Amino acid sequence: MEDSFKLLEDRVQRAAQRLKELAAEAQSLRGELGQARGRAEKAERALGEAESRQGRGAEEAERAEALAAEVKTLRQEREEIRERVARMVELLETL
Repeated sequence: MEDSFKLLEDRVQRAAQRLKELAAEAQSLRGELGQARGRAEKAERALGEAESRQGRGAEEAERAEALAAEVKTLRQEREEIRERVARMVELLETL
């Protein structure tokens, strides 16, 4: 009987520790998501400016393409982070 309680206590302690770890990771990912959003918005603004100046030479077109690629990458990164946070929240809710 004592062993059963000890096992249960150990599992509860491990679950609590994992919960703390997941909460810290979720907070970290939220910070990364905020930074990625900021970078994406900045890149989108730069892309918009580059597109508005379209026709000013090949250099501008290359910069616009590079910015478009960066925006795409940042959006993918943001979505991946969002999915990771969602999975962690689901996991936290199950605990």
